[in-house]
Amino acid sequence: MKIFIAGSMSFALEIIKTRKDLEDMGFEADYAPDTHDCFEKPHLKLNEDMDHCERTDIMKSCMDIQENCDAILLLNHPKDGTHGYIGSHSLIELGLAYYLKQKIFLLYPPPPKETARYWVEVMHMKPIILNGDISKIKERLKV
Repeated sequence: MKIFIAGSMSFALEIIKTRKDLEDMGFEADYAPDTHDCFEKPHLKLNEDMDHCERTDIMKSCMDIQENCDAILLLNHPKDGTHGYIGSHSLIELGLAYYLKQKIFLLYPPPPKETARYWVEVMHMKPIILNGDISKIKERLKV
């Protein structure tokens, strides 16, 4: 079983560490090809970020990797005062996972519908919410 790890690049270090944790549990795991770059440059300005996205076509690269996985794990840690933060790119990745019929795991519940309009779409995808414990993935996926 192969799991695509997604999340805000603000969590790049957590994404890198989670890959090792999943591999230690017997899973294969992968993530965006620019995760290490984002870890090294955590505060890219929006214009630099846009240049990077266009130069690398990172969205397509991520989709190509994700397409070859069996599940997605979204590391939706709190960010900017939002518990269960889900950014725009992560929402796209969740939609792709839903379309590809991949298992969808959220590390934490999504933000409440009162503050995040996309709550309906996320919950429609029937994610498995891990409440911070990635070891629960083993209960749902066979290695």
